[in-house]
Amino acid sequence: MADDKQEAPKPRGTMARDRWDQLRELHAEGKGRNVIAREMGIATGCVSRTAEHLGLTFDRTAIQAATAARLADLAERRSVIAVKFTDVAEDSLDRVYEPTTVYAFGGSQNTYAEHTFDEAPAAERRALVSAAGVATDKSLKLAPAEAGANIEAGKSMLGDIMTFLTAQKTDDDTPSGDGGE
Repeated sequence: MADDKQEAPKPRGTMARDRWDQLRELHAEGKGRNVIAREMGIATGCVSRTAEHLGLTFDRTAIQAATAARLADLAERRSVIAVKFTDVAEDSLDRVYEPTTVYAFGGSQNTYAEHTFDEAPAAERRALVSAAGVATDKSLKLAPAEAGANIEAGKSMLGDIMTFLTAQKTDDDTPSGDGGE
C-alpha cells in the first residue's frame, strides 16, 4: 500500500529529510537562519535552501532594522567628515588675506631665506584657493547640498549676472561725450 503522504523529492543542496522536522521545530521557536545553522551544525545556505523547499520563511525585520541603523551611522560619519572638509575650505580661504611667510632653502650653502607678506602672494593664493575648492568638492560629495538650496543659489547668481549685464549695457549706451564711438 502506497503512503498517502508523499513528499516532494529532496532538492540538491538541502539537508537530509530526517532532519527536516528539527528544522521546522527550530523555525517554529522563532530562531533565525544563522542560529539554526549553528545548532544543527550545517551551512547557512543549506538551511536557507531547505527552508525554502519546506515553505518556511525567516523574519527579516531585525536584519532590516540593523541595516538601517548601520546606514544611518555611516551617513552620520560622512556628515562629520564633510564638516571637517568645509572647515578646511573656510580656513584656506581665510588664509588668503592673512600675513604669510614664504621661505626657501637654496644656493650653494643651502641657506634659509624667508619673507613675510601682508597677504598670501599669488602662488600661495592659488594653492589655498585650490585646497578650498577640493575640500568643498569633497564635502559636497559626502553631504550633498539640498536641491532647493542649489536652485535658490542658482537663481540668485543668474539675477546678479543679469543685473551686471544690464548695467554694462546701460554704460555702453551712454554717450562718452567726445562725439565718437
